[in-house]
Amino acid sequence: MARPGRILLTGAGGFVGGHLLPALRASFPGTVLIGTTRGRAEGSVAGADETLVLDLDDPAAMPDALAAARPDAVLHLAARADVGASFRDPLAVWRTNLTGTVALAEAVLRVAPAAPFLLASSGEVYGMAFKAGRPVAEDATPAPANPYAASKAAADLALGELALRGLRAVRLRPFTHTGPGQTDGFVVAAFAHQVARIEAGLQAPVLRTGALDRWRDFLDVRDVCAAYVAALERADALTPGVALNICSGTPRRIGDMLDSLLRLSGVEARVEQEAARLRPTDVERVLGDNSRAREALGWAPRIAWEDTLRSVLDDWRARVAAEKRGG
Repeated sequence: MARPGRILLTGAGGFVGGHLLPALRASFPGTVLIGTTRGRAEGSVAGADETLVLDLDDPAAMPDALAAARPDAVLHLAARADVGASFRDPLAVWRTNLTGTVALAEAVLRVAPAAPFLLASSGEVYGMAFKAGRPVAEDATPAPANPYAASKAAADLALGELALRGLRAVRLRPFTHTGPGQTDGFVVAAFAHQVARIEAGLQAPVLRTGALDRWRDFLDVRDVCAAYVAALERADALTPGVALNICSGTPRRIGDMLDSLLRLSGVEARVEQEAARLRPTDVERVLGDNSRAREALGWAPRIAWEDTLRSVLDDWRARVAAEKRGG
């Protein structure tokens, strides 16, 4: 597309946003990057040129916020993304991920109808469809297996309908991704945090885990950001409402990731499974088909998995060292 003068990025202060802002800066030099926060108390977004207060739980404020931002493109990352937390408070997840997303998209359609709207949906929308045992493509029927996934599937479906009314929607469905800066509410970061604490002598050599005999289609967050950038660069060539799987096409066993982190660190530890870390509903094996994204975006994952794990471990070593100094 023509180089956008102003890009609005929701969730800019989050894990993915922290990697996407510099990727956008590199690919769109001279473009004004606008990051959102939920309230003024959060301050400005590091790495953004402008900060916009935009609370997904306040739909009535969306049109005025969009009118103030004047975006030429919108990348919508903001969401309640913790699957475990979604079981504890499903209504909050539905309010933010569905109602907030639809309100934002409706405001874009009204205030900035020429702007591409890139939705960070989720590979979780497929859920029980993975039980078929073959790579899942975008035409699979969504069958979400947790409240977070259900809320994302509903928002994804709503964006498909909005595309019929003129919204330049692109539905990107990233599968599980990790990297430096992720909180320990997610599995690889949770493992790396514990390993780093054991290395530092802050935790006994016992690793607490959820289910290890699960296979997930993992990506490095930087590869996901490269896909988002490619989708924005090619937005003019994409059919409104198109859905694209952003995935590796390679299933990885959770327990093997833990073994790799232990090997990288040299730590020896006992592994204990905790019931509190298990999901009420779960899918054993997740595998996606990324052929449509490869063709439409000219994109493919490039970062070696071992490099991803090492970067997450090094990130947590630095954080734990800071924690130790502060203690």
